[in-house]
Amino acid sequence: MSLYPSLEDMQVDKILQSQNAAISNAAAQQQQLYNVQQDPPPAYTANPYALLNNLLPSAATAPSSGSDKEPAKKSDFVYPDLADYLGLELSREVIAANMPEYLNRDARMVAYQPEVSPITTINNANMVAPVSGGSVGLQRAQVTNGIRELVLCKDSDKKIGLRAQAINKGVFVCLVVKNSPAALAGLRFGDQILQVNGTLVAGYSVDDVHKLLKKSDKNNISLVVRDRPFERAVTLHKDSSGNVGFQFSNGKITAIVKDSSAARNGLLIEHQLLEINGQNVIGMKDKEIFQLIAVGGQIITVTVIPTMIYDVMMKKISTSFIRGKMDHSVPDF
Repeated sequence: MSLYPSLEDMQVDKILQSQNAAISNAAAQQQQLYNVQQDPPPAYTANPYALLNNLLPSAATAPSSGSDKEPAKKSDFVYPDLADYLGLELSREVIAANMPEYLNRDARMVAYQPEVSPITTINNANMVAPVSGGSVGLQRAQVTNGIRELVLCKDSDKKIGLRAQAINKGVFVCLVVKNSPAALAGLRFGDQILQVNGTLVAGYSVDDVHKLLKKSDKNNISLVVRDRPFERAVTLHKDSSGNVGFQFSNGKITAIVKDSSAARNGLLIEHQLLEINGQNVIGMKDKEIFQLIAVGGQIITVTVIPTMIYDVMMKKISTSFIRGKMDHSVPDF
């Protein structure tokens, strides 16, 4: 699953992927043509658009100068270099600064790897984690705030299995039904919905968003979401007694123990527990949450949200409905 820092990044990435696919298809067709003719292909320049250009009816090709197999000149092609595309200067330095994922992975690791080890790769992001690097909970619970696109379908009841709430002109997921298309697609509590089938929903009411979803076709429902912008994940280490250093009631953090891991790592009161090691605990009883912490290993990652935001998101949903419907499955990573 791809993650992006912005919606614009995702859109540009799709354009680049389409261009690369077109170039690959053109190269394959050109190779097939020469295989049929039993004639080896000519030596092309480094310009990747040469292959695509030769297949276009409007291609401007240079006049032959004595040999049909003379390599074409760079100036002969309709399409410019990638560095000139749309007037953008895409030198290696610019790509390294803005789109490092397009560089060779080994080169990127040499250029950007901090001089601290080990490095834990989580969702394509390098994290320095000398102690917590092997924690499964850390990987499951990471809050990226990145943009991703999901494609869903409706179930037999013509539903996708989510409820939303409008906050500050944004639309947020406040319930994901277990075993629903939304749960299977990886939606989480607190995800911000940005687009529904290409329609921007900023400023929409919850009713407007639900109408969009109801009008959607049964298949290929496109959602663009930002990963849990109101939430943060805090990784804690148990002491010799197995405690991480905070108390909670009804899932709400009420006290932080002095000199504990919770205090050292900046956990705050007046925050609601949402996940333990990435597993949703909304609607669970306190003893069930405590048991998850007890069996969760030496390193515990908790995902929290300010209580005042949580209360707004959940004000129209009954506790019994949450306990019966909320997805509490362990997420993949």
